[in-house]
Amino acid sequence: MKSAIRHITVNCAPPLEPYTLAEFWSATLGHPIHPDDAPGDDEVLIELPHSPGLLFVRVPNPKPPTIRNRLHLDLQPEQPRDEEVTRLLALGATFVDDQRTEDGRGWVVLADPAGNEFCVERSNTERTTP
Repeated sequence: MKSAIRHITVNCAPPLEPYTLAEFWSATLGHPIHPDDAPGDDEVLIELPHSPGLLFVRVPNPKPPTIRNRLHLDLQPEQPRDEEVTRLLALGATFVDDQRTEDGRGWVVLADPAGNEFCVERSNTERTTP
């Protein structure tokens, strides 16, 4: 017997609403919020093809700001990494750290509107171009 990962769940503490955070990730990933979900819902889902869904759930208390996330997402954009970082900052992400190296490798650490960190890696084209 085995289990499958159905959802990756992201906690949303006041004042941030699950729907608002889902809107950021919907724009980031290019996948819609589930049609049954609406502003004010306690749970909001983004279904992803061939991957677990992202489920945003209302919780009563925020995570202390001094505690780092134990789990985060690594994104591989379709466009060049630096263009994607610019796009995500315009959507409401915040800059956390720059781990890019002179040879073009590395990643950029951003945070979503709730403060959850995620990394933006190189695009597939950037990985395969010498």
